[in-house]
Amino acid sequence: MNSIFKVICIFPFLLFACKSSKSDVNKDIENTPKVASDFTIAFGSCNKQNVENVLWDDIMQQKPNLWIWGGDNIYADTDNMETLRTEYNIQLNNEDYKRLIATTKILGTWDDHDYGLNDGGEEFEMKKESQQIFLDFMGVTKNDKRRQKEGIYHAEEIKTKNGIIKIIVLDTRYFRSRLVKDTESKKRYKPTTDKALTILGEIQWQWLKNELQISNADFNIIVGSIQFLSWEHGFETWGNFPHEVNRLENVIANSKAKGVLLLSGDRHISEFSRKSIEGLSYPLVDFTSSGLTHSYTNFSGENNKYRVGKVVSEKSYGLLKFNFKDSKITMEMYADNNKKLNQFIQRY
Repeated sequence: MNSIFKVICIFPFLLFACKSSKSDVNKDIENTPKVASDFTIAFGSCNKQNVENVLWDDIMQQKPNLWIWGGDNIYADTDNMETLRTEYNIQLNNEDYKRLIATTKILGTWDDHDYGLNDGGEEFEMKKESQQIFLDFMGVTKNDKRRQKEGIYHAEEIKTKNGIIKIIVLDTRYFRSRLVKDTESKKRYKPTTDKALTILGEIQWQWLKNELQISNADFNIIVGSIQFLSWEHGFETWGNFPHEVNRLENVIANSKAKGVLLLSGDRHISEFSRKSIEGLSYPLVDFTSSGLTHSYTNFSGENNKYRVGKVVSEKSYGLLKFNFKDSKITMEMYADNNKKLNQFIQRY
């Protein structure tokens, strides 16, 4: 049985925004019919290279057109670049993952454990060297412009016969200011009040603003490693920099870009978050998918005022199915043996 979340419009001038904001969440997930797709993206995060990777065969069965790494693609936590490269190579030599990269385009970002420093940011002394090893892992050619700049942020347009999808990959590590520790509660970090602190750094901010403003894509997918909307848990999140969250929302709304969706990882849980943004004719959705090889199995609940539906604490990956005709993205979570765990549909 389907449960449809509706916004009830009282005033006539809100009618358009409400129609544009329609989204569906299905409770009886396993019995939902298979959705046809013009283009399919699979993504995930938090992948230990030294344990069994059980989900690659399931991902291959979905025949995705694109795989997106959401960060913590391996676990290394080291400033020894020889060690870092060795750990990446373990993942590259995984037979199931090799079959995926042989048939599927790969994009993605990093998070702290593949960056090299737990919860690390701009202070990591080996970030330039780590960047080059990350780009090797991603199969980026030696003459690619990403080799010459600081940070791994990147954008690509994917043109299909039915429309265009733009992938905008953010770097939330290389330029990120130090986090503020919370010494007053059991939470690890707390939001800063210092507006000089940053997640993206000014150059990357200007780049993101431009990429959205010039986009003529039907859908614009922004990939970041940490959660954008959920902030109450006290771990790493955009919410530790409230002024940066406000800036992101303003940049997206002012750009008039179509079909913006946020993808995140890091948390070892998977969930959907949704927020209404002033000036944006559709809700902003953050699809968190984590983790691929390990998850927060003891999860007992945490606040997230923007959560839609349930939290998934099983090992899982995310799937995006694009429908250009209906301006719709069907978002799904899958566990081992392609057991469907959750689904959310956003119409733009």
